[in-house]
Amino acid sequence: MYALLGRDDWIYLLGLLVPLAIYNVGLKASRVLGLPGPVGPLGFLDQVRSEVFFNLGYAALWVGLFALVRRGVGRWILLVLFHLAAILVATITTSAHFFYKTTGSVLDYDLITQSLRSWGDIQGVIANETTTLHWLLMSVVLFYAIAGPALLTGLLGSRLHVPVETPGRVRFAPVAVSLLAVLLGALSLLPGVTGSSKSFSRDPLANMVVTEFSEPNFEETSPEIETQLAAEDQPTDASLVQTAGTQKRNVVFIHLESTRAQSTTAYNDDLKTTPFMDKLADESLVAENAYTIVPHTSKAITAVNCGVTPNLVRSITEAEPDGIPAQCLPELLTDQGYDSVFFQSATQDFENRPQIAKNFGYEEFYPLEALPKEGFEQANYFGYEDDIMLEPSKKWLEEQKKRGKPFVAEYLTVTVHHDYQTPGRYGFKDFAEDEEYNRYLNTIYYQDHFLENLINQYKEMGLYEDTIFVLYGDHGEGFGEHGRRQHDNTIYQEGIKIPLLIHDPQRFQNGMRVLPPTNQLDIVPTVLDLLGYGVTGGTYPGSSLVSPLPMDRTVYASCFYDQTCLASIKGKEKYIYHFGNQEDEYFDLAKDPTEKQNIADEHAEEIERRRESLLAWRSKVNTIYERHRDSLMGETTMMSE
Repeated sequence: MYALLGRDDWIYLLGLLVPLAIYNVGLKASRVLGLPGPVGPLGFLDQVRSEVFFNLGYAALWVGLFALVRRGVGRWILLVLFHLAAILVATITTSAHFFYKTTGSVLDYDLITQSLRSWGDIQGVIANETTTLHWLLMSVVLFYAIAGPALLTGLLGSRLHVPVETPGRVRFAPVAVSLLAVLLGALSLLPGVTGSSKSFSRDPLANMVVTEFSEPNFEETSPEIETQLAAEDQPTDASLVQTAGTQKRNVVFIHLESTRAQSTTAYNDDLKTTPFMDKLADESLVAENAYTIVPHTSKAITAVNCGVTPNLVRSITEAEPDGIPAQCLPELLTDQGYDSVFFQSATQDFENRPQIAKNFGYEEFYPLEALPKEGFEQANYFGYEDDIMLEPSKKWLEEQKKRGKPFVAEYLTVTVHHDYQTPGRYGFKDFAEDEEYNRYLNTIYYQDHFLENLINQYKEMGLYEDTIFVLYGDHGEGFGEHGRRQHDNTIYQEGIKIPLLIHDPQRFQNGMRVLPPTNQLDIVPTVLDLLGYGVTGGTYPGSSLVSPLPMDRTVYASCFYDQTCLASIKGKEKYIYHFGNQEDEYFDLAKDPTEKQNIADEHAEEIERRRESLLAWRSKVNTIYERHRDSLMGETTMMSE
């Protein structure tokens, strides 16, 4: 060993490498022990194997480098890089650990880079999720990564030693150690053979390498899709046509933030969280099996307002100027003489919401910053309780009555969003034993009161009878039912099945139930059908819920993170594709509504067809956005010339 480095050098290097390895493997061990179901000794070893290989390889790499570069400026540079690399590794593994504990998802390279690009959007989330214990842990780790090895050599060695120079000359052994590091690093890239997720089984840094450089590319567009798109008429130049049945009535979108269908009374009689919505459902069109397309707010409101599938990549391209390949409903109605307004109880900065509202065609935008906060409670890290919108709404509606014009309005709630801080305005009930889930249900209970207050406001102002109300969930929320929490990657029913009600005081007095699968794309065609407008110059892909739909209709959904998961629901059968990261899943929702029994082995041929259909759908949607962006760039180039 002394042929490689001196005694004090070994103490210095191992004084950092060994604690770092113990820390990394220990974090992974705690995640493995927290998995649902028994793991077993062999399964445990298989799940921590990648961390062991990675840390052995990481240690061998630095030992080899220090043995190769023994003195001079190169050794000083190597010493600085040694400490910086340790800080980077500790930061990434710590972040990956707490990200998994919070969401049930695995941190990858794309997520880190996109989060850094949108730092303003996520810093509030990070500040909310990190506790004093987290900061204390990171402070200790960072302090030790910087000063620990020098202090340790002073305790165990004859003097305080910093290895800026190592006696001797380079031999073959350092090269062999470096090659060993490469071999061990390569072994860390291999996934475990037990467990459900390959990404989970890999060391966080090893997984980033694999997902960034080694995963298959799913972005190619097939000739069939090119032909299909050439034949389709996208609604980029769509406009409305009045018919004999056209009625210029008001349209109100009420956005039910993070509200999953199964946690509302209208979809679950066992829970009394939404008594008002339940009563309203008796006189409304109710989509019994409605789904979000992407479980993320900005993506969902794009589908609702614009009638097209949002871009299936994580970046919020919908917030770019002209970033949506469609004429959205507010813009279409504005051309018909409507006024429009967008209210939200959330801060305006998150994901550039003002630009998104502008892209939809809303003429006026009232975010949290424009609302009076006195007397209202903060609901979470980027919003206040939803009742804060009521008085500004009343003032706007009073002015609107004076103008005498029809209007389209959106109310985007935020109280139900994580981290579920229930305002005290309407009390607190015991809906569930789990503390976090109970807080979530109480925020839904609060939201139901806001809904009642808003509907009553329209009644009191004489606007109710002439208004069509669209109540929709943007996505659901996971609480570990399938190992996932919150919503972005929760592709199971708790994450993507949403409430969807169309309340029209002039129709549906006896209620109407739509049983086939539906999604947010059906909202624009339904509203236009109720208003009596025709569409020219383009086609929206959804269907009016007022018309009969086939029971075996197929709808699609995608996780928010790129190449993570896709799902198709056809009738009562649901297929989930995980891009090879874990086994395909197939569920019979009629017999297994909570998705506990994966019956993929019984549907091999059907799964092959469903997988091809899902990937074709994803490719088609992303190609539409690419073409739209290219066409806008072409127009810009022509104008500049």
